[in-house]
Amino acid sequence: MTIQETEQQMIDEFANFDEWLDRYAYLIELGKDCPVIEEKDKTEENLIRGCQSRVWLSCEYRDGVLHFRADSDAVITRGIISLLIRALDGHTPQEILDAPLAFIDAIGLKEHLSPTRSNGLTSMVKQMKMYALAYKMKG
Repeated sequence: MTIQETEQQMIDEFANFDEWLDRYAYLIELGKDCPVIEEKDKTEENLIRGCQSRVWLSCEYRDGVLHFRADSDAVITRGIISLLIRALDGHTPQEILDAPLAFIDAIGLKEHLSPTRSNGLTSMVKQMKMYALAYKMKG
């Protein structure tokens, strides 16, 4: 499945909820399915700067694609990072770099987050794209 197809799937899922409280509840539910980072990888190096809560993200390059794992000490934030992982995991560095991640605006995520969470979302996207850039330059 392409990144755009996954994004469309997520947009469709969020369209099922009229109220933002229901969307938040869904986000929290999604966070429970987040591919969890191993305890040994919860290091300072894997901590994303710019997030209100603590968010760890690890990345592995295998068979030409990137695989992400993450965790957060905040349930909403775990839901947000799980959406990003769902969109980008298993794709090539170039596909990740080219992905506009339009679903973020399409589901109204940024506009319904507090300013600090919105900044955190931007930091998460930036970190994932930095991993993609680093692996693209290596390979």
